[in-house]
Order: sequence, then C-alpha cells, then structure tokens
Amino acid sequence: MILPSRKVPRVGLLIGRFQPFHYGHLAAIRFAVEHVDYLYVVVSSAQKNNEFDDPFTASERISMIKDALDGSGLEPSKWMAIPMVDTPSLALWVAALNSIIPRFDVVFSNDPLALSLFRRYGVRVKSVPYFNRKLFSGANVRRRIGEGTAWESLVPVEAARLLKEFGCVRRIRTLSDKFVRPS
Repeated sequence: MILPSRKVPRVGLLIGRFQPFHYGHLAAIRFAVEHVDYLYVVVSSAQKNNEFDDPFTASERISMIKDALDGSGLEPSKWMAIPMVDTPSLALWVAALNSIIPRFDVVFSNDPLALSLFRRYGVRVKSVPYFNRKLFSGANVRRRIGEGTAWESLVPVEAARLLKEFGCVRRIRTLSDKFVRPS
C-alpha cells in the first residue's frame, strides 16, 4: 500500500526588537508569513527595558505584536512570539536560539551579522523588503513620542492603545528628558 506523502511545513524565524511594534514590523511579518507555513517571531533583547533605546519590556512588546497581528486579521495559528535574551556572543545566541526553537528552515532578517551567522550554521536566510524604513523605524517612533509630535499613525491602533495603557508614552518622554543635551 502506498501512503500519501505528507508535506513537511516550512517554518520561518523573524527576529526583531520591536521597540515599539510599528507598521514596518507588520509588513515584515506579513512578508515572512507569505513564504512559510508557520513563523516564530523572536523578540530579541528580552532582558532590556526602561532604557532610552529599549524602553519596553518583552511582555509589552509581545502584547503589542499579538494585538496588532490579531487586529490585522493574521491567523493566530500561523505564528508564535518567543522572547530571547542576549548572550555574551552572537555565536552563543544562535546556539541558545536553536535550543528553544524546535525547528526552522529559513531566517528573515535585514541584520547583516545575523544573516552571516545563520548562513554559517547552514540555515537559509532571506532579507525582508523595507517598508518606508526612514518613517517606520522604532527610533523614529520613540523620537516622536519623546518630542510630543505625531506618532500614532506609525503604529497599528492596537499598539498605540497598549503604549498608552501601559504608560509607555510617559516612560519614553521621561527617558527622552534624561538624554536631552543642553545646547
């Protein structure tokens, strides 16, 4: 008896800090999901928070991702967010990542060092097209929040709601004030 062949799902990995989650991230995740059957969204630098460049906790970032992806209509069974702490070396980080992610076939990233490391481990890598990178970057969103200028149109409405609900807007403004240089 011949058994029907079973398709092995293609699993992808997309890595980001998501400080905060914005429309560029949403476009990147949508791009990755189009190329795989299942996607792990790795929230890197999970141990960092309440810092100028990393103001949000891993749980706040995962909440923003979940609510924004749910709001965009992306099927929850197609992805999972996983927090990942930094390690003393990137080579160790890849090994640690391999110990918590069951299996993945392709890594989506635009970080040249990350792409090089995964290639060295024999993992297929794919660059993600940027979605108006100058406008949609975490640094730009944080800067605008810190300055009190328009920022909400840069993030999904669900992320904007959570940023306010978690007190993140006030936190960014407080952190920004600490780093304002006198002229």
